[in-house]
Amino acid sequence: MDYKIYQQSRDAAWQLLIDMNISELPVRVTKICKELNIIIRMYEPVGDTDGYCCKMNGQFVIFINKNVSLQRQRFTAAHELGHIILGHIGKYELTNREPSVNDNPIEQAANVFAVRLLAPACVLWGLGVTNAAQIAKVCDISMQSAEFRMTRMSELMKRNKFLSSSLEAQVYKQFEEYINKNKFK
Repeated sequence: MDYKIYQQSRDAAWQLLIDMNISELPVRVTKICKELNIIIRMYEPVGDTDGYCCKMNGQFVIFINKNVSLQRQRFTAAHELGHIILGHIGKYELTNREPSVNDNPIEQAANVFAVRLLAPACVLWGLGVTNAAQIAKVCDISMQSAEFRMTRMSELMKRNKFLSSSLEAQVYKQFEEYINKNKFK
């Protein structure tokens, strides 16, 4: 994935956390959507998609597969919200299913947005997470998503470059009280 696209997606997630004044995990995607006047609807899928979004009568609508786990529904809602926030609606053919390394850059960007929104690295670092099970529990995400996040967290911990972005520092400060009350140590 092109680093500039990655950075835009990551920063958009951080900015949304800041703008919505979110200060604890798990992030409530449905609450964010409600505040942004985005409708969420459950649907019975015909194919293998977990969800999609569109604009109907001037309003954004996110459709989520009702037959998947709550954690998968949360990720799908965050992924589709990413498409909306990143300006993808109406410009690209969009599909939401299990992430793949072969996904096009637009789907990868929405995945980056979703993971950074639901499991912000600086907050996980501040909490002292050491494994995927902790991430899954505190962020209310699937074990598969948590394992993916833990892989990335391990890389970030090796580099130890947390809070180097002003946006990331703002997110950390916003979550600081939550972090101090919920550390894993």
